[in-house]
Amino acid sequence: MSYFRPAIDEMTGYVPGEQPQPGTKVIKLNTNENPYPPSPQVIAALQNFEGEHLRRYPDPLATEFCQAVSEALDVPENWIIVGNGSDDLLNLLVRACAEGRDRAVVYPTPTYVLYRTLSAIQAATVMEIPYPASWQLPIEPLIAANGAITFVASPNSPSGHSVPLPALRELAQSTSGIVVIDEAYVDFAEFSALPLVQEFDNVIVLRTLSKGYSLAGLRIGFGIANPQLLANLFKVKDSYNVDAIAIALGAAAVRDQAYKISCIEKVKASRTQLKKDLAALGFTVHDSHGNFVLVTAPQDKAEVIYLALKARGILVRYFKQVGLTDKLRISVGTDAANQSLVTALADLLSE
Repeated sequence: MSYFRPAIDEMTGYVPGEQPQPGTKVIKLNTNENPYPPSPQVIAALQNFEGEHLRRYPDPLATEFCQAVSEALDVPENWIIVGNGSDDLLNLLVRACAEGRDRAVVYPTPTYVLYRTLSAIQAATVMEIPYPASWQLPIEPLIAANGAITFVASPNSPSGHSVPLPALRELAQSTSGIVVIDEAYVDFAEFSALPLVQEFDNVIVLRTLSKGYSLAGLRIGFGIANPQLLANLFKVKDSYNVDAIAIALGAAAVRDQAYKISCIEKVKASRTQLKKDLAALGFTVHDSHGNFVLVTAPQDKAEVIYLALKARGILVRYFKQVGLTDKLRISVGTDAANQSLVTALADLLSE
């Protein structure tokens, strides 16, 4: 006898990227953390944080953080919902909207595997629409599926491509359910889908501070949508889903746009150089608008290269799933880390 619902017994849990033990010396290019430290203003806010704020419950609406986002992105405060990372908001959306066969979850794939995991927990039907080799959004099948929720990551992981606004606009106006545009990597891209939340009341744009703001360890993200859409999400979220430290430090990070932009520009420059270096070694490098690159390995040796790099203390991401078995996803690190990777790959490929 099981103590759990059949859906939980049958599902496969989400498997995060490898996290080395503290103190382990590795070059970590597998989970797309920003290679640069958080803003000095974040460190100052942490050092000056008052212990009294830990005794009390945090602000359930994360008002200070919402004010910072409102000022940075020029959106009204009441159009913002804050989560314990954007994953928390993905969970809220699935819990609030998906149910069985009649309220399906739809998304193009390959993409962020957590969409599938959250849907399985909810025991909701999932419709995965394959991306073509061109990575163009399969707009017609997505519209035909007409999910209660349609997830589109832009930029997408692991591919790195961005979805053009006209395609997202067509999807939003042709779908009766909620269109969730997951912009976890948007800080490294050339455009955002944020204008669509003003055009459509069924669109929500999700952001995180894990990537562009170097705060993956803090766990804070946010969504932007019409207040009428957010109203029911607020019913579902935990009362105090974001802690007081995350609110204070997240606000400090968002207020320091100059520092964030300076780090983003360094990552983008390093991305350009890394793409050139990998191409010179014989990898097919896919265009990327994130802080990572997807590459097709020479001679179909992706898994062999992944394991050999791991043995040398360099972690990259290998996905054992359809369409990705010949590929590696490599986070953009510092120039020194990227050069260590390139040198190791050159050695391995020459053996």
